[in-house]
Amino acid sequence: MKSDPDPYQHIESLLQPLFIAEINLPITSLLIGLLIILLFLGISALFSCSENAFFSLSPENLAELNDEDSPGSHIALKLINDPDRHTATRRLLATILLMNNLVNIFIVLYSSYLFSNWFQFESIQTPFGFINLNFLFQVVFITFLIVLFGEIIPKIYATQNNLRIVRLMSKPLNVCYIAFKPLIVLLVKSSSIFDRYLKSRQHNISVEEISQAIDIADRNKEIEEKHILKGLISFGNTSVKQIMKPRTEVSCLEMQTPSNELLNTAIKWTYSRIPIYEENFDQVKGILYIKDLLPHIHEQKEFDWHHLIRPTLFVPEHKKIDDLLEEFQEKRVHMAIVVDEYGGTSGIVTMEDILEEVFGEIKDEFDEEELAFSKLDNNTFVFEGKTALHDIIKILDLPLDYFEEVKEDADTIGGLILEIHKKIPSIGDIIYFQEMVFTIESADNRKIKRVKLKITRDIGKENA
Repeated sequence: MKSDPDPYQHIESLLQPLFIAEINLPITSLLIGLLIILLFLGISALFSCSENAFFSLSPENLAELNDEDSPGSHIALKLINDPDRHTATRRLLATILLMNNLVNIFIVLYSSYLFSNWFQFESIQTPFGFINLNFLFQVVFITFLIVLFGEIIPKIYATQNNLRIVRLMSKPLNVCYIAFKPLIVLLVKSSSIFDRYLKSRQHNISVEEISQAIDIADRNKEIEEKHILKGLISFGNTSVKQIMKPRTEVSCLEMQTPSNELLNTAIKWTYSRIPIYEENFDQVKGILYIKDLLPHIHEQKEFDWHHLIRPTLFVPEHKKIDDLLEEFQEKRVHMAIVVDEYGGTSGIVTMEDILEEVFGEIKDEFDEEELAFSKLDNNTFVFEGKTALHDIIKILDLPLDYFEEVKEDADTIGGLILEIHKKIPSIGDIIYFQEMVFTIESADNRKIKRVKLKITRDIGKENA
């Protein structure tokens, strides 16, 4: 009886012209080997997906994961946030890169072993010499497959389906971290050492150096543009205390104010928000939005307006205004109460105050046109005692740290003079500081009201 031909022998006969060596492995081993390579190529693709998926999560994606009551979401949030965001993300990245590289190394080594037993290509002669086809096939071709199917395509897919990949890979990545924890911790620690070494070798450019570079880069640039650029540079170094309106200038109302008086006062003040306090301004209870009073504008009788008071945001004096702007955006508010270290109210700060720090004075239809200072000549100015030092620095185009060594906790020109003079000066007193001469034009026994400032030489150009 005649037996059926073996199909694998037919495949071997077709492949035989490619070989220069004896075939030592059956065709089944080749097929199994190819399946193993494809399997690990898929695992490599998943790890590559994970890198893009986890590190492209938006705040909305994180909120969605937080709202989900599933083990995968909980593990994913733990991988991102435990014990803190910085440590967790470094650890997660180390896990993904370690596993992805281990898988890719296995693919290259295993494919090289497998095909070296099957495909023995002859070297070919070229004008540039012999080309080893074995090398091209085993290394170049396999590397191309890994890059295309294990890196590029998965990462493109992950950017569009990051939440799906995160849910799928959170558990496997957690298992990988537990299994390889000692090695991962070692990688994270070693990378931290390199980070600290590189940071120590870096040249830290100061805000003052950048500010000077702006002046040098284009001397024809408009003054307003330079002020905006300088404002953006110093934005992260400016504290709330430097831009707030002090409590002595804040218009506020007491909780027991009758509704009719409240309406009349709100119309007279033309503010959109008014702080409400109980007993004294150190006990602010909330903010009253004038738009909430509109339905009651024609009320003839007394009405209870206290339910219209909205919760207020309290911020410390030394909070940086870039952080405050982010908090304003997150909580969708435009005003905050500034408190000192003892919990007392120092003043208020608004969104407009922050924007003016960058773009300069913003006038609306209710702002009164009043000069913050008077310029008598190129070197002589008259300032109100409450004028902020950082405003004087901008007006006179001074270095940002010009008053740093003497100002202590002072934020205004009046406070600066008190720090220099060590007592409240009288009208006509003259105080000297470096190239400046301060003449007291108005003062009482509590504060300095108006100061004439004369510059004895051109400080701005000298420091440009």
